[in-house]
Order: sequence, then structure tokens, then C-alpha cells
Amino acid sequence: MRPVPALAAVGTAAAVLLTLTPAAQAATPAVQIVKVYYDSPGSDLRSNASLNGEYVVIKNTTTKAINLGGWAISDKTGYRYAFQSGVALKPGKTYTLRTGTGNDGTSGVYWNRKAYVWNNDKDTAYVRRSDGKLIDSCPYNSTRADFTNC
Repeated sequence: MRPVPALAAVGTAAAVLLTLTPAAQAATPAVQIVKVYYDSPGSDLRSNASLNGEYVVIKNTTTKAINLGGWAISDKTGYRYAFQSGVALKPGKTYTLRTGTGNDGTSGVYWNRKAYVWNNDKDTAYVRRSDGKLIDSCPYNSTRADFTNC
């Protein structure tokens, strides 16, 4: 028995959708950039408070702790922060990298810079493993907000 052409087309379309759906869905990276606060509140005066108002938040999306030693966060122009060995990002937890100075702790670290990193209009944040492999990126191009959720 020959299939009815309309039903054959529907069956073929469904098979194509089933085939494309898994490939079309990008896997969530193990460490994901979830927020870039690129324009700290107030005037850009290079005060430590203003510098620390500029930050990047990353999240461990896996069920295992990830040792961030040697991993790096950078911007499009090449400013780069490398995590020290022993920094473990627990499963499902976030970690914040602030531009200015402060005391590193369990929820974040400080870049210890005296100048801003993230452009107020457009830039891209990258997170790379210790071997240099790109894990995630978050571009933004906005003058309407001070931050972007990635």
C-alpha cells in the first residue's frame, strides 16, 4: 500500500524536526556567564566603590564542583583575569568577579584593577578553561541599561 502523499509529508516533516531538535538545542556550558554589570552606578570616577560596581557573575551549571584554577574571564580587548588555584565553584552556585580591590571570599574575587574593564556601550565577556578553551561568552550592545543578563 502506498502512503497518502499528505501523510507522508507530515511524517517526513516530523522526522526532520525530531532529528533537528537535539542538535538545535545548545548544551548549557559547565560554567556560564549569567550577568555582566558593565556600567557601575553613578559617575565613572575610578573610585574603588565605582570599580567594584562593575562585575561579572558566573555560575556552575553542573552537579560537581569545578576547580577554577587557571580559568580566566576576559573582555574583547584582552583584559584578562586568571583564577588562582584552589578556587572551587560549587554545583549550582555563582561566583562574582569585581573589577576593583577587596578581600576575596567564598562568593567572589577582586581583579584589583585601578581602571575600568567593561565598556559602557558594548563589549563581550568570555570565560575560558585553563587550557584556553572557550566555555561561554556574553556580548552586549546597549546604552539603555547598566547590565545585561546572559
